[in-house]
Amino acid sequence: MGSFEGVITTGIYCLPPCPGRPRSENVITFTSAAGAEAAGFRACHRCRPYRGDRLPARASELVCRASDLIATGALDDGNEAELAARLAVSERHLRRMFHEQVGATPDQLARSRRAHFARRLLDDTDLSVTDIAFAAGFGSLRQFNRVMVGTFRAAPLALRKRRRRADRLVADGGLALRVPLPEGTDIDRRLAQLARAAIGGIESATATRYQRTVSMDGDPGVIEISSAAPDAVRLIVHLPHIEGLIHLVAQVQRLLAGQPWDRFEAVVRGIAADSTGVLHDLVTTYGAPVAGLRQFGLGYLFPTPTALAAADLSGIGLDAVGAQAIRACAREARPRELAG
Repeated sequence: MGSFEGVITTGIYCLPPCPGRPRSENVITFTSAAGAEAAGFRACHRCRPYRGDRLPARASELVCRASDLIATGALDDGNEAELAARLAVSERHLRRMFHEQVGATPDQLARSRRAHFARRLLDDTDLSVTDIAFAAGFGSLRQFNRVMVGTFRAAPLALRKRRRRADRLVADGGLALRVPLPEGTDIDRRLAQLARAAIGGIESATATRYQRTVSMDGDPGVIEISSAAPDAVRLIVHLPHIEGLIHLVAQVQRLLAGQPWDRFEAVVRGIAADSTGVLHDLVTTYGAPVAGLRQFGLGYLFPTPTALAAADLSGIGLDAVGAQAIRACAREARPRELAG
């Protein structure tokens, strides 16, 4: 992944190649946007480095795991000490690794991610400033304004006035977003993979579009993913609320990078030997039905661990060993489900 360049004379950082051409002696390099911001630089208005999500190319497994947890909201309500405990390292060691590889602390990375996500929503959507604040994971409007001014040197409404005419996305229903892809992602290949493995009832896929039901805080919704550019996808979300949308988008990015949508779902898929017929019957028998999705060809959420922990599972094509394995997996996953 590319590095970021901070220009000492202007206090601006860019993602090369940028139309601006500073003198090389005035440039210092950062491994991440968060690192540049922690050093006091603001994002360039020309190349707009906040429109991509990048971690250093040589980030260690520890930093990658911590960053994944941050993406799922580990620092929304928790702190760095609790994050370090989840990773079985000391807080001091975690901060040192982040300083060396990211150039910023875990808290600074989390703040930068929220600010960048909010800035993309200001560019691409007509959501209100209040809606954007909570969609990006901020706890209050005051905090949102403070972080945006600190990161971009301008308040949210002023930043919205700077958006470009081509930025705003329009969708026929739902909220359209432009989501940066992890570097190296072959989106056409990934969409084809998702189409081959799609489970009827919760997923609908072609070579160019993927749709699935999702659950946000227990409320059902639908996402639609289609290729938009070599480095981004067009995501349309149909949700009853958008608080914490940043975490759903991070989940989409992990899915497109080849990871499963959900760990429990992935294990159940594996036990069923990837038989879409068995999985379809599992979904339609034990998944929560969702009304009003006929236009998507969808109608269920994937069954929860609670729904499968004591389920009979007979009559859907599973042998006794497979049924027992799914129930055991569900009982193990149920405490995590209840804990949120």
